[in-house]
Amino acid sequence: MNYCELKLNDVANGPGVRVSLFVSGCTHRCKGCFNEISWDFNAGEPFTDETKETILEALAPAYITGLTLLGGEPYEHVNQQGLLPLLKEVKEKYPKKNIWCFTGYLFDKDILGDMYDKYPETKEMTELIDVIVDGEFIGEKKNLMLKFKGSENQRTIDVPASLKAGEVIIKEGY
Repeated sequence: MNYCELKLNDVANGPGVRVSLFVSGCTHRCKGCFNEISWDFNAGEPFTDETKETILEALAPAYITGLTLLGGEPYEHVNQQGLLPLLKEVKEKYPKKNIWCFTGYLFDKDILGDMYDKYPETKEMTELIDVIVDGEFIGEKKNLMLKFKGSENQRTIDVPASLKAGEVIIKEGY
């Protein structure tokens, strides 16, 4: 897995001050995407053990709220394989910090309805994530007033509550 960018103090991609990892590779190719360079799976740099350690160290301060995964597309299968060990370690080391993930896939249709049973990594990864912002960016539905979303079709989903309820539960306040 490659990544295009790592922000160690990000306030734009989830609540609070966060560490944000922009992975490489996306097959959605949304028209008007803010990060087209990340579509290429070979863009950026390889995600190494050193990268993982940098992220874990950056999450240590009390003022850091959590980790955000963006892209590219974190839910591309090759990226799931690369992210899963990181997410396991983050949850083990920092159980009170939250993990947000931005994906162009739909939570109920694509992630739970297709990938969840197809790839063991999808199930494990999803169960480690606290909030998913789902849905492709649609330029015609762009709304700059939305909190942590680019277009009105996107949803901010409370993942643990949704998995427990067996239906999409929208995260309040977002």
